[in-house]
Parts: sequence; structure tokens; C-alpha cells
Amino acid sequence: MNPGNRPDAGQVGVLGLGYVGLLLALSLARQGRSVVGVDSSPHVRAELRAGRPQFFEPGLDELLTAELGRRFTVADQLPDTPLDAVIICVGTAVHPVTKRPDLRDLTSALEHVAEHVGDDTLVVVRSTVPVGTTRDVIVPKLRERVARPLVAFCPERTIQGKALAEIVSLPQVIGADDERSLARAEELFAPVAPDQVTVSSLGAAEMVKLACNSHTDLIYGFGNEIALMSEALGLDADEVIAAANLRYPRPDLSRPGYVGGSCLIKDPHLLRYSAEQAGYRPPMVLAARHVNELVPRVVADHVLTALAAKGCSPDEATVLVCGMAYKGRPETDDVRGSAAVEVAATLRGRVSRLLGHDFVVAPERIEGLGYQPVELPAGLADADALLVLVDHPRYAEQLRHEVVRKQMRSPAVVVDMWGVLADELADAPDVEYRRFGHGIR
Repeated sequence: MNPGNRPDAGQVGVLGLGYVGLLLALSLARQGRSVVGVDSSPHVRAELRAGRPQFFEPGLDELLTAELGRRFTVADQLPDTPLDAVIICVGTAVHPVTKRPDLRDLTSALEHVAEHVGDDTLVVVRSTVPVGTTRDVIVPKLRERVARPLVAFCPERTIQGKALAEIVSLPQVIGADDERSLARAEELFAPVAPDQVTVSSLGAAEMVKLACNSHTDLIYGFGNEIALMSEALGLDADEVIAAANLRYPRPDLSRPGYVGGSCLIKDPHLLRYSAEQAGYRPPMVLAARHVNELVPRVVADHVLTALAAKGCSPDEATVLVCGMAYKGRPETDDVRGSAAVEVAATLRGRVSRLLGHDFVVAPERIEGLGYQPVELPAGLADADALLVLVDHPRYAEQLRHEVVRKQMRSPAVVVDMWGVLADELADAPDVEYRRFGHGIR
């Protein structure tokens, strides 16, 4: 199909300039497409026009500098002339209590898109949604404007810290309910994602995304279940898992650790909701999410228990929490779904001072999570307890025994979510070292 026969040939609109939308928009621009990025936030638009993205991702600053004002522009709305394609990348959420889908941002974006599409505009949904949303919500709204809308669902499955490379290298799943929409979506993504996996329907593509993240949550959840059982039994989960995996040909057991990020804490609930709407309640998905949601509170309680064991009243203690982002490797500044949020909720009001450190997250964002932001040396000074939430390699480099022993109050309480300090501190004198998944006999 020749894009030259369509209005505004080749021009693409991307709604939502967050982690998903901005990276895709710039990747398309890098491959020669003219892209207009639309975001509802005046602050986001102003910062991007000044060349300042609102999150950290390796290679993003350079790519924005190269494409801004050239093939990539920022706007508050789509142009009046229908574009070749519009890609919806706004965030979706679940209610914090009921865990039911919250699609308000999606429906708001859809209202805007429906006002700006033409007969030949391809609408791609990239936002993660419950199964059936594209067919039952997106398509009917577009039909109010276009008799036969072109619609595809094309999920994003990249990992933060490697996203720009993975947009190109990972297979792009494409689902549509008609051949013309499918062909147009394949054409749109071909320059940035030549490896394509097509499925037979919109719903199948929606479920692929939910299944991927729910499976990740499930396998990580089993590692955390092993950790919680090992603590109860006085065993070392890392030892058990390492021995189980060694030279054994079945699928590896995952190491224990916090399972976070906006996708893994949300998508299992979207999958559960999808299944329940069809009359099936998925017990494995629910169980894994329940286990993984326990972990931050369990680790925060370890801090309180260890403080009491050394004779330090928690309400007089200073606690330094390291790792505000939801993960440390590859590093990111994304705090959505971070363990730090739940840890702060558990420790706030129960300890005297709650300090926070991260190598990438900005101080104002650390403060917004409920911590007093500090540099690492200042945070260690006179701290009673240190809680390491992420496996960022620089913590292993900088939190050496001599530093911890010299800076922290003795005996120093160290609770290590991932065991990144085990080699250095597990048997160190003057340190009460506890690792998640390591039971005390």
C-alpha cells in the first residue's frame, strides 16, 4: 500500500509522551517518519520543547536533541487534517483499592482521536487494556466518525533501561480484526520493528501483553514464596534456589526480590478482570500478585524487628532506604510501583527519621515518596538501619564494610532485599545483616 495516496502521507500522531509514547515517537522519527507528539500536560510539553525529557532512559536525551524540530514536534492536540496514523500511548491504571481498571485517560484520549481521524487514518492502541477494550470501546467510538475505522492493537513489551534497543529488536505483536487494518499496522511498524508477530484479533493481541507481564509476575512470585517459606523454616532461599537450578534442565527458579514497576503491579489485575468478566476467576494470577504485594511490608518489618533486637527503639531510630526506583538493574528513575512507596507507608510514624537515596531519581521525587532525600554518605552518618531495596550495582561498590561500620551507629542494622551486600557484610563484625529469604535459625 502506497502511503502517498493517503492524506498527510507518512505523518504519525502519538498521544501520550511518557515512557511508552515518547520512545516510540522518537524511534519512528529516527526512521524517517514525520511525528507529532501530543500530551495533555503543559509542563511535559514545555520541557520536551526545551529538549528536557521527564524521565531517564539511556540514549533518550541524544535522540530527542537529534529529532526535535526536525521530524518530531510537540503539540497540545492533533492537527485538523487527518493523519496517516494515530497511536494511543496514554497510561492506564487500576483503582488502588478495588483493583478494577481505570481507563479515564484512555477514554479522554479516544474522544480527542475520534474528532481528528479520517477514513484512511489507522488508529493503533498501544496502551495496556483489559481484553475486549479495543473492540468494545475504541472501535464503536471511532465508528461515530468513520464507517469502517482502521484499528490495530500493538502492545509495547520493552524493559526500561534498554527500551530504545528493544523497540527495534523485540518482536512486535500486531492484532487486528480485518486484513486492511493489519496490513497498515505492519507497514507502520516495519521500519522500527521488522520482526513482527501477527495474531488473529484485537483481543488476542491485548491478551498477549497481559499474559507476558502476568507470567513474569507469577514466576517471580514463586521465588518470593520460596523466600517466605525459607524464612519460616530457617533456611536460605538463595542457597535452595541456586542448588535447585544448578545443572538441572527444567526451567530456572527465580531469585527472590521485589516485583514492581507500573506494568507488573497492574497488568495481572487487568488480566484477572478480563477473565472474571467472562466468568472465570484465575487463582494463579491472584495468588502471585498477593505474594508479591506482601514483600515490601515483610522487609520493612524486618527493619523494625532488627532494630528492636539490638535494643534500639524504632521510634528513636534513623533509617536510610536505598533505592527509590522500582528496580536498579538496568537503572531507571521510574518510581511507579516502587517498593519504596509501600516501605514508606509501613515505616512512616514508626521511626524517627526516614531518609531516602537513589542514584537516578531526583531529590524532589524522593521527597514526594515520603522520604528526606540525602546523598549516600550523609544518609549513612549516624543511621541506625540501612534498607537496600534494589540491586543497583553501585550499592555493592559503595556500601563497603569499612564505610558502613565507620558511618552507621553500631551495631549497624542492614536489611538487604536482593543480597547485593552479602559478600561484603554477611559475616562482618559490628553489622546485623539480614537478607530477604534468609531465615534465622
